[in-house]
Order: sequence, then C-alpha cells, then structure tokens
Amino acid sequence: MRIAELSRISGVPVPTIKYYLRENLLPPGELTSPNQASYSEAHLRRLRLIRALVDLAQVPVARVREVLEGLDSDTMSLHEKIGRAHRAITPQRQLTSTSDAREAATAQANALLESHGWSVEPDAPALNTLIETIAALRTLQQDHLVSFLDSYATAVEKFTELEVAAVTSPPGHTTPDHIAESVILGTILGETLISSLRLLSQESISAKTLANHPTKDGAAD
Repeated sequence: MRIAELSRISGVPVPTIKYYLRENLLPPGELTSPNQASYSEAHLRRLRLIRALVDLAQVPVARVREVLEGLDSDTMSLHEKIGRAHRAITPQRQLTSTSDAREAATAQANALLESHGWSVEPDAPALNTLIETIAALRTLQQDHLVSFLDSYATAVEKFTELEVAAVTSPPGHTTPDHIAESVILGTILGETLISSLRLLSQESISAKTLANHPTKDGAAD
C-alpha cells in the first residue's frame, strides 16, 4: 500500500508517519520509484503498536524506540524483550513518604515477592512504584489499605496467568515477534481494562453500601 492508504487504514496522519520514519520507529517501505514506497501489513501492525505506546501508555518517543529496538533484536530472548518493554512503559515515581515508612515498605514488598515466589529483578520500576505507594500510604496513616496487599497480589496473579496464556498462544500469532507485540499491547490495554473494571465495581459497591452512610453532620449522603 502507499503511504496515503497506510494513513487512511491506520488513522495516523501522513506527516506523523513520516516523522516515525525519520525517527526510525517505523522501518522504511520498499521503494517502487525514486519518490514512492510501498508499505505492508507489517508496517500497519508496527504503526498500531507505536500509537498504542504513544497514545495509551504515554511513552515518550525515545522510550518507544527502546521497546522497538528490543523487539527487533536477534539476540534478546522473548523474556528480555518483554522486560525491556515493561521498563519503558512503567513510569518512575517518587512519592512523599518518610524514610522509616520507605524502609518498612521495602521489607514488606520483598516479603510479598518471596511469599508468592515471584521472580522479579531488584531494579524493576514496578517494584519501586509498589514500595513508594506502600510508603506513601503508611505516611498518610492508611495502614489498613496496606493490609490488603497479599489479597491484591493473589488476585493479580490469577488474572495475569490468564493474560500470559492468552497472548502466548493466540491463533495465527505464534512467532516471537507476534507474541512480544501481544504481551506489550496486552500490558497496556490490560492496565486500562483492570483499572476501568475496578472503578466500575467500586462505584457499584459504593452505591449499595455507602448510599445511606451518614456524613459528618449525621445526615445521610
């Protein structure tokens, strides 16, 4: 397909596609003349992956390049490619908390990983986020929320197993590249799905249990 058709099918403007080509995010098309190039379904799939990373995950272009370089590597294992993507799309957070709270949070997070038998690199950004969040909750005297951590982990492990099983064996998508792309997109969209479902469930339970909960003045909400 020509670049105009690629733009029409993908919904990505031609100038944006040309920008991705200049930044080496999108591989060049096959030249059919000095000023014309042809693009394939592989370009369309890669373009959609780029947009998911940029628009949904809010990953900076430089980090998107890291993810794509990992996907295109001939030496990295599938696990390494996925890990590189996870690190690129996980924001680094430094929340407000006391040093004592952070120390206790680190111990609790490490104990949680050990109790569940999770194999996680010590520099994983998500681990830092977990520690910072626990520490912030403790600093804000919300320790009761931290007490749910093990139950959260158990629930997360169950649906994560389903996610990994779904993306590693989809019909017609058995190559390492397809699997890696599926895991990355599944991570991005999965975060959105889980967050949406959690908020919907919370709203429903709140409506059932807190609708008549008294306010500060003793009146019902």
